[in-house]
Amino acid sequence: MVIDLGHWFLRASERGNPDTRLDDRHSNDQAWSIGNTARPLIHGACYFAELHACLTRLGVGDLVMFTDWQGNADEQLTDDPGSAIGEVLTAALDRGADVRMLVWRSHSRAMGYSAEDHQAFGELLQEHGADVQVDMRVRANGAHHQKFVVIRHAADPARDVAFVGGIDLCHTRRDDAGHLGDPQGDAIAEEYGDRPPWHDVQVALQGPVVYDVETVFRERWEDSTPLTRSPLRRMRDAAAGLHAERRPLPVQLPVPPGIPGAGQAVQLLRTYPSLGPGWSFDFARRGERSVARGYTKALVQARELIYVEDQFLWGSQTSRLIERSLREHSALRVIVVLPQFPDQDGWFARDPQMLGRMRAVLRLTRAAPDRVAFYGLENPAGTPVYVHAKVCVLDDLWASIGSDNFCRRSWTNDSELSAAVMDTEAAGPSAYARRLRLTLAAEHLDRLSPDELDSGVGDDRLADAMADCIDPTDLFARFAECADAVEAWHAGGGVGPRPPGRLRRLPDPTLSFFRRLLAAPSYRYLHDPDGRPRPMRWRSGF
Repeated sequence: MVIDLGHWFLRASERGNPDTRLDDRHSNDQAWSIGNTARPLIHGACYFAELHACLTRLGVGDLVMFTDWQGNADEQLTDDPGSAIGEVLTAALDRGADVRMLVWRSHSRAMGYSAEDHQAFGELLQEHGADVQVDMRVRANGAHHQKFVVIRHAADPARDVAFVGGIDLCHTRRDDAGHLGDPQGDAIAEEYGDRPPWHDVQVALQGPVVYDVETVFRERWEDSTPLTRSPLRRMRDAAAGLHAERRPLPVQLPVPPGIPGAGQAVQLLRTYPSLGPGWSFDFARRGERSVARGYTKALVQARELIYVEDQFLWGSQTSRLIERSLREHSALRVIVVLPQFPDQDGWFARDPQMLGRMRAVLRLTRAAPDRVAFYGLENPAGTPVYVHAKVCVLDDLWASIGSDNFCRRSWTNDSELSAAVMDTEAAGPSAYARRLRLTLAAEHLDRLSPDELDSGVGDDRLADAMADCIDPTDLFARFAECADAVEAWHAGGGVGPRPPGRLRRLPDPTLSFFRRLLAAPSYRYLHDPDGRPRPMRWRSGF
């Protein structure tokens, strides 16, 4: 059975932004590309190892472009000496590669952000001939949240690759399926310890879609909008030598050829905010919200299972789409994997996040209390695992991995990039979306060892280990059984062997009326702001 991609994907006319150039990138004005391969890289250790292998092979004529929300030049990509991302990139520059760095300027370390780290990272690369842009073209309460790397090879386009997802090139991200945390972990909330276990996902893309991801980078790089409106920041940049060159990018190489036998169609979904009067992107003058529009179209198609792993599940606008599907389809089940605790300590930071979660969770549980389940994760030692992944799988047909979370901020206010993938034939046991869902579930249920998961489990082994989870109804039941067994073990004082599985049921989020009242302004304007033009807000559209 051939799947109608247009039934799930946005068509070019549906992206909702006449300013964007992305849909004119190659023939037929299609809003997606075909003939690609997409390989999920679950956890930072797997992603970093593959990125390291790609970067160490670069030489004259090769081009590397990367964006980031947070970056640390000393973050080790592997356990090997000399594998820090800054060292690997400077070595590539010394071999003649062209490296372009485009990161969010961020705010001061004193505010809990990374501006000083980004400046140091940029200066290091510039000393070796890289070109760097530290980008503050965001709303006052916004950020550049895209996290992707594009590598093009002038002499061998078959090796071209793009990595898209939620994993930053920074401390804390290099964890694996054992979830003992990154050796260079930075402390977050106290529940996660000094070396926070970290669950995250990136996707490696090859084929024509690499051209599309590169186009996203080029649009931001070549945009004429000043990188900052602040004269003070411009003076600081000049003193530091940042942006001193801003060389034009080389002419874009042709679209990489389709990969023989590859059956995956990929659509890129993006968010750019409306920056405000007198300041806008050339390529998206009123912003872009194809992330929101893509989810709006895809979520209502789900009939059996909506599986989500996300850092946040906030507010009424995003959860309303899931609620609609639950009410319209009586067989639909929803599984959401979230952090057990917010990543920040203190009521001032936590209460707004809990308020947003409370609004979403209560809306969905009221709609279908027996068909919705919310879980957190912990490692075998009982330490909570921070869920930073941004993954959605619908009916084992459509799956997205990206930088965007299920919240208004990601859908309207920050820059985001997500890759939605479908197989062009009907889903089978080894098809992309089903394999992604079963691999994630195999980890959470302890059906496969961490070594098997990190090394890349084969289709047959995965199918055998997860035979009782193929059907969405069965997966829903297996998650519940696992979480109940772990809860009972904890309630009994942890006596005897720990049952397999890492799932913990999330209690219903609650806040007193007074704390909700105090948290509401911070939630609305700092944690989950709205980046849409005002008329669009009034219409409640995207």
